[in-house]
Amino acid sequence: MPHPLHLTTFQIGTPATPAQGLRIGVTRFPPRGVPKGRWAKDGYFDVWLPVLAPSAKLVAQLKKKQIGPLIAFQKELDKYERELLSKASGRQTVEFLAQVAARMPISIGCACADESRCHRSRLFKILQAHAPT
Repeated sequence: MPHPLHLTTFQIGTPATPAQGLRIGVTRFPPRGVPKGRWAKDGYFDVWLPVLAPSAKLVAQLKKKQIGPLIAFQKELDKYERELLSKASGRQTVEFLAQVAARMPISIGCACADESRCHRSRLFKILQAHAPT
């Protein structure tokens, strides 16, 4: 049986809470015009980990599907999952974060306002599926 993960999600720019633990930005691009030294102070995230973000091409496709039917968006998320897990760097990062989340609180965040239309919702499920047993 997998260990429960201390894992939550957040929208980038919202105030941090102690329960979130380490806040990890999983966006393809860093916040525009915000110096790295301000990321945590301004509520963006503690560390940026773009390896967990969709490719730039897939980001564009996801944005187009955000306003259409949810089923079409889910198909794009399937592409994201395949893309993420097809590379050793993606698989290893997922395994690492699942191990970390089994031991301490972490939170994954993106700028999307609607989590149901954001890759972080799928990443949350991917990390849960990789929880240590």
